[in-house]
Amino acid sequence: MKKEMKFYLSSTLFKKKLKLTLFVFLFVTFGLFAKLTFSSEKRVISGYNFAEPSTQKIQDDDFINPGIFWVEQGKSLWIKKNIINDMSCSTCHGKIENMRGVSTQYPKILESTKKLINLEQRINLCRKKLDMKEFQEESKDLLSLSTAISNQSRGLELNYKVTEKNKKWYDLGKKLYYKKIGLMGLSCNQCHDDRVGLSLRAEKISQGQINGFPSYLLRWSKVVSVHKRIQFCNEQARAVPYKINSDEYNALQFYLSLRGNGLEVESPAVRK
Repeated sequence: MKKEMKFYLSSTLFKKKLKLTLFVFLFVTFGLFAKLTFSSEKRVISGYNFAEPSTQKIQDDDFINPGIFWVEQGKSLWIKKNIINDMSCSTCHGKIENMRGVSTQYPKILESTKKLINLEQRINLCRKKLDMKEFQEESKDLLSLSTAISNQSRGLELNYKVTEKNKKWYDLGKKLYYKKIGLMGLSCNQCHDDRVGLSLRAEKISQGQINGFPSYLLRWSKVVSVHKRIQFCNEQARAVPYKINSDEYNALQFYLSLRGNGLEVESPAVRK
């Protein structure tokens, strides 16, 4: 009886070890397959290609893309005159169509401070110069303007370059991309390089490209900045996120932008 019980326990333990070994083997195998399929091909892939077909259809049709509401509001704000001095964005820049190509220059170095700033920060600097009230970060008005401006560059390819002026910011962004953070000890590259194409809960892991931002996120039913999306990633890793518009997030945004060179601007993209 003791021998039979011992054999049963050994057999059960062996089966458990076999299942665990098989699970690890499959995880590594699929990870390598995904890496060979997506990461090792020296090409960049938009998050659009990892979205569900239904999500792609929403983005493709401006009539049903919710992000277009932000674009239209941004166009209205573009020509809205300040009651103090009767000036608007269009007073200096003309038609909003003149902004084609502008969003692909941000983040960029602000000469007066030698720091990187993003498009949303540039908008508020302009408003301050016109004695207009600055928009609150992530507010609908601010994101409407930045989305409307970014939308003018839709279809243009990203073509960022590292220069002597922005090199330290590129280096910081790259360092942050590979830095393990949070209670889970995760880094950006572990998902967006090593596990591209695999499933994480109910969605495919993408390359983490940001060519569609500002984007409409279905999970929040609103347009958000790339900084807000990075914050969410940090929180998922159980890490304390940086503040929106921080030097760290601007540096990371610059690195991610350059990493996506060759992709077309899609803003407002639709993502899960």
